[in-house]
Amino acid sequence: MKSILKITVLLFSIFFVLNTNAQQIPLKYFLQTEASPEGEIQYGNNAKAGHYVQVDDAKIYYEVYGKGKPFVILHGGGYGSIYEMHQFIDKLTKNYQVIAISTRGHGKSEIGKTPVTYEQRANDAMAVINAVTKDSVSILGFSDGAYTAYKIACLYPNRVKKMVAIGAGEQVPALRQVILDTKVAFSLDEKYWKQQLALMPEPEKLQEYWHNLEHFYNTMRADKALFNSIKCPVLVMSGERDMNAPLATIIATYQMIPNAQLAIIPKAPHPVFLVNFPAVWENIVPFLNEN
Repeated sequence: MKSILKITVLLFSIFFVLNTNAQQIPLKYFLQTEASPEGEIQYGNNAKAGHYVQVDDAKIYYEVYGKGKPFVILHGGGYGSIYEMHQFIDKLTKNYQVIAISTRGHGKSEIGKTPVTYEQRANDAMAVINAVTKDSVSILGFSDGAYTAYKIACLYPNRVKKMVAIGAGEQVPALRQVILDTKVAFSLDEKYWKQQLALMPEPEKLQEYWHNLEHFYNTMRADKALFNSIKCPVLVMSGERDMNAPLATIIATYQMIPNAQLAIIPKAPHPVFLVNFPAVWENIVPFLNEN
């Protein structure tokens, strides 16, 4: 934990480097495309399921699918989108009412003007939750979305039943150096980002927002004070080779959460569910089925 982990992007560059087949799969594979199969749900851009809620200085976009107990989905940061979580939504919609939220500055959600904090992200999510239900919810979050889930459980303990946190471990300043550059991102897949920018209400502010996001990620803290405060059952999950949340930080997080279970997927990188969704889902199902 003493060495600085340099990360040029939060999500998909790690996937490209570590997955031997990834060079054949461009970024746009994970978002809606012109070549999408007929009838495929356009998660993150679905007018039939989409809604907005005003939270302080920003409109937050979300989509609702299915019926049953409410289940919140929180995607990753930087390159993240509702669509990257499509496999989870497909599975969970069979038994739950799924609430998939676009984080500020992602997809159709506005950026706002206030500094990025996890309190802000948690309050954004709670505004969406309250717009849909007054019930307590289960939450599945990935990376940035998992840290948001931790914060929701800390601030609103009576509103969270269970949590699945993927790729989000103990974090202190100087553990890593996150760099987000739109030129680098756009060069990875021009069509993907053309689509993303078309969804964004403020695309001209993306690089400025990413600079603010860089500062936030590089100075954030997720430690004992946060993890000890979480009372709901938590499944802490990670890929064994997660460069964004190294294995030692994941194990430390598992040990600090009072009611936690641990699942490590062998040989998988940060976006573990995009590499080996069957293994991820097989670990989640028994956790959700426990009383």
